[in-house]
Amino acid sequence: MNTQELRALSDEHSAHNYHPLPVVIAEAEGAWVTDVDGKRYLDMLSAYSAVNFGHRHPRLVEAARRQLERVTLVSRAFDHDQFGPFVAELAELAGKEMVLPMNSGAEAVETALKTARKWGYEVKGVPADQANIVTFEGNFHGRTTTIVSFSTDPDARNSYGPFTPGFRTVPYGDVEALRAAVDENTVGVLIEPIQGEAGVNVPPSGFLTAVREICTARGALMIADEIQSGLGRTGTTFAVEHENVVPDVYILGKALGGGILPVSAVVADRDVLGVFKPGQHGSTFGGNPLACAVAREVIAMLRTGEFQERSRTLGAHLHARLGALPPEQVREVRGRGLWAGVELNGKARPVSERLMERGVLAKETHETTLRLAPPLVVSQEDLDWALDRLEAVLSEM
Repeated sequence: MNTQELRALSDEHSAHNYHPLPVVIAEAEGAWVTDVDGKRYLDMLSAYSAVNFGHRHPRLVEAARRQLERVTLVSRAFDHDQFGPFVAELAELAGKEMVLPMNSGAEAVETALKTARKWGYEVKGVPADQANIVTFEGNFHGRTTTIVSFSTDPDARNSYGPFTPGFRTVPYGDVEALRAAVDENTVGVLIEPIQGEAGVNVPPSGFLTAVREICTARGALMIADEIQSGLGRTGTTFAVEHENVVPDVYILGKALGGGILPVSAVVADRDVLGVFKPGQHGSTFGGNPLACAVAREVIAMLRTGEFQERSRTLGAHLHARLGALPPEQVREVRGRGLWAGVELNGKARPVSERLMERGVLAKETHETTLRLAPPLVVSQEDLDWALDRLEAVLSEM
C-alpha cells in the first residue's frame, strides 16, 4: 500500500488524538528513515528523545535479539536473570540505591507521585490526605487523569475533570513563587530540568540550584523528570548536571528503551523507595526480561561518555547555526545539546511541512515553536544538510 492508502486507513479507523505529518515510515536506520514510497528523510525529532541512539542501533538490536531467544516475560511474580543487574546498573548510573521499573513515562511519573505521597505520610509525618506537590506552569509529564490535573495546557486538561487534588502550580523559573508555595505539608517538587513540550524551555541560571536548596530546607523531595532531557540528550547524562544538582528522585523513560520498547523507571535512595512493601505498587510488564536486556545495553553505552560528548559537540554547532538565523525569521532559540526550540515569527506547522517535502522530519509545538532533536548518532554533515534546508525554507517563507 502507498502513503495515501495507508493514511486513509489511519484517518478512518484511528482516533484523531495526534496530528502527524503526512508521511508513513516503513524502515529506519541510524538518523534516517524511509517511507513506504521509498523516499528517505533525516529524522530531526528522535521520537521525542526515545531514539537518542538512532534507529535500530546494532548493539541494542543485538541485545533485544539475544533476549528474544531466551525469555521475554515472567511478570514480577518471579525473578529473572536480567532484573538484578538492570536495577543495580541503573542505580549506579544515577548515583542512587534503588530502582522501581515501569513501562511508559506517564507510569513512571505516576509512580513518583505515589512515592512522594507515601514517603510524606510514612517518613516525613504529613497528616493523612494533607500532602501537596508543587509543579510548574508549562509542564508536560504525561496524560493520565492525575497528571493533567496540574497541566496548564488547555488541550491536555480541558474536558477531563474532575481533577485530582493536592497540587500547586507556580511559574517556571520563579524562585520566590516556589518558595511561597512550599509549606510543611509539601512532599515533593516535580520539575522538568528543561521543559520539552512547552518549547524546549531552559530555566534561568541558578533556578535548579534554588529548587534543590528549597527542597532541602523544607524537607521535600526534589523530583527531576528527565524522561526527555535525560540519558545524553543535553550533553550530560542528566540535564540537572548543568547546575551540579542532585535530585532526590529521577524519573527516566523514552531513551532508556533504546527506541525498541517502552522502558521507564523511578530511581532514588533506599530511604525514599524503601517505603514500598509487596503488593503496594507494581506493573505486570515493568522490569520484564526484554526491557531489562535492552536498557542494560543503553546503560553500558552511556557509561562510555561517547553520546554525551557527541551531544555537547554537535549541540554547540547546532545552536551556533540556529543562532545565526535572521531575527526577522526567528525570534529566539532555546535548548541545550542536541535539543533546540526554534521560536518563529509565525506558525511552525507550515515550516514542518515544507521541511518534510525537502527530506527533513521535525515537528511543531505550541503553534510557533519548531522542535529539533536529532539522534545523538547524527553526523555533522547530515546535521548541516538539515540546517541548510531549514534556512532555505525560512527564507522562502
